[in-house]
Amino acid sequence: MRKRSVWAWGVAIVCFIVLMIVTPAIPQSQEYHNFADQRKFLGIPNALNVFSNFPFLVIGLIGLVLCHHGNYFKLSLQGELWGWTCFYIGVAAVAFGSSYYHLKPNDARLVWDRLPMTVAFTSIIGIFIIERIDERKGTVSLIPLLLAGVTSIMYWRFFDDLRPYAAVQFVPCLAIPLMAILLPPMYTHSTYWLWAAGFYLLAKIEEAADKPIYNWTHHIVSGHTLKHLCAAMVPVFLTLMLAKRDIETKRISLFQSWRISWSKAKENGGAVDSHTCTYSSVAVEESH
Repeated sequence: MRKRSVWAWGVAIVCFIVLMIVTPAIPQSQEYHNFADQRKFLGIPNALNVFSNFPFLVIGLIGLVLCHHGNYFKLSLQGELWGWTCFYIGVAAVAFGSSYYHLKPNDARLVWDRLPMTVAFTSIIGIFIIERIDERKGTVSLIPLLLAGVTSIMYWRFFDDLRPYAAVQFVPCLAIPLMAILLPPMYTHSTYWLWAAGFYLLAKIEEAADKPIYNWTHHIVSGHTLKHLCAAMVPVFLTLMLAKRDIETKRISLFQSWRISWSKAKENGGAVDSHTCTYSSVAVEESH
């Protein structure tokens, strides 16, 4: 098992190196800092993009308190506690980092916007490994994953190349929904992972459509402001999941459970059709 883990890490590193060799550098576009909604309120520039970060602080602090106060979330593994603690610290820090950036958007401040988000992303990967693959491997991977995330930010800042940071963002977006669907969960209510992933995807779409959304809403709200609010729904759904879940007695993946449900639906549909045909034939015989 340990040899397979070494091979997996080796393959991942080789793939990353090859990707860095064969793809061109991706510099940070300065147009990124030109957000649609730049209105001031109470003397605060880009006010809605600043204020819309407040939900991150609220849900981050709530999550931290529930993680450590009376073990409300019933986290039975030490690695889980560390992972979720790092996640909620990252979420709460987004409120400060993103607000600081949006007060005066530039590359130097963008570091503090992206850093806490990266902590949250990489923590989630570690948590998933703990829950779905192996507790020890997931716990051990937490620090390397966090370091990889921080390193991707530093690499971008010093070399003006977004490729490592893009990988850190893209891999969780792809891996988390796939693992949520294909790997057997340790706990119930695992569909909340998919709700969280859906809101994150919606947030990315709103970010890309910042100016069109601002125009469509007649300058009421911009896509980037909505992006903050939708992204904050990710930790909200994960917090609801932690509060509701129990140990899963029948460890089958979501994909398997969907297949079983689909098979039962088909069987029930066939039974209903058979019953309908029988009833119709009896009705015809009675009419004669």
